[in-house]
Amino acid sequence: MFHPFKIESYLTEHEHNVSHNYSESGVHPLELGEFCNLAGIDINDLLTTKLDYPNVRGNVSLREKIALLYPGSGVSNILITIGASEANYLVSKTMLSPGDEVVTLQPAYLQLPGNAINNGIKIKTVELVEEKNWALDLEQLKKAVNAKTKIISVINPNNPTGHILDETEMQAIIDSASAVGAWIVADEVYAGTERGDRQVTPSFWGKYDRVIAINSMSKAYGMPGLRIGWVVAPEEIQPELQLRHEYTTISATMLGNILTNTALDPSVRPKLTARARKLINFGFDTLMDILSEHKDTYSVVPPEASAMCIVRFDLPVSSLDFVDRLVQEKSTLVVPGNCFGLDHHFRCSSALPEAYLREGISKINDLVSEIKA
Repeated sequence: MFHPFKIESYLTEHEHNVSHNYSESGVHPLELGEFCNLAGIDINDLLTTKLDYPNVRGNVSLREKIALLYPGSGVSNILITIGASEANYLVSKTMLSPGDEVVTLQPAYLQLPGNAINNGIKIKTVELVEEKNWALDLEQLKKAVNAKTKIISVINPNNPTGHILDETEMQAIIDSASAVGAWIVADEVYAGTERGDRQVTPSFWGKYDRVIAINSMSKAYGMPGLRIGWVVAPEEIQPELQLRHEYTTISATMLGNILTNTALDPSVRPKLTARARKLINFGFDTLMDILSEHKDTYSVVPPEASAMCIVRFDLPVSSLDFVDRLVQEKSTLVVPGNCFGLDHHFRCSSALPEAYLREGISKINDLVSEIKA
């Protein structure tokens, strides 16, 4: 039996049919001209680009730049994919066999576990506890991991909570994986979206010999439409990933490779991350200001990172009913919490232009007022 990807199915249905969309999970996307100005390149220079296939593994120059972000890695450790989505799919299809188990943190964006379920793999979940600022339940982790565990799947920083695993939590995951020879698959697409003056979240890469790290241009860089992601993995794993990559997509696009190569240049990348931090910090403060109109209804554990947050609401309606009404009556979209196993919650993006943020979130407040009345 095929299990649909709940969150993406819901967004496919609604995200382009509303006036205000707060379902996205990355910073506000850049326009191409805006990116060219930021990067200091002439857009006319792109006009001579041959729209041919790039290197199937990804352009060497791009992989060299990515390798610089993962000490101890090299070009042979990097595979360019169609976003982190393809990366998760390739890892699931390559690493898992009948009888294996996957341990995943919950709540989370369940793409890799969803792929595993559709291949008959058993999933065990370990809670991030809302009452403890979404901290990892370490006792649950110990009980969930066993000799059948092939992968411990983490998203760090977490989607949807914005929780960053601290050193104790990271070490507990490493110790649990090491004890049974499991792989840690770390989706790190939100590294670089930290709020305030927090340091960039450290990668699991280099902390344990069985780590596969995944990232993309979609979240921290504001370039989701490029559909460029990557897998960082030990050299012995990469050929197996590549074989499946050749079946699924063959390669990412030439233009995506070229633009990402520019974006990750050491002279450009800091400008993109600075833009993201500015949008994230100002946007979250703005969101909290708007939601304070109903402070008796909403509660939020402030995210340590990410361009969004998870909002709990105290109303006599389910999360799905609430968001359905929001779409139908207010032409405004957030992600219902049931997509993450969290009723009476919704996920809301906030790293957006202020006017757009205030206009649409006010519509959410209007619906709350009507329900309370």
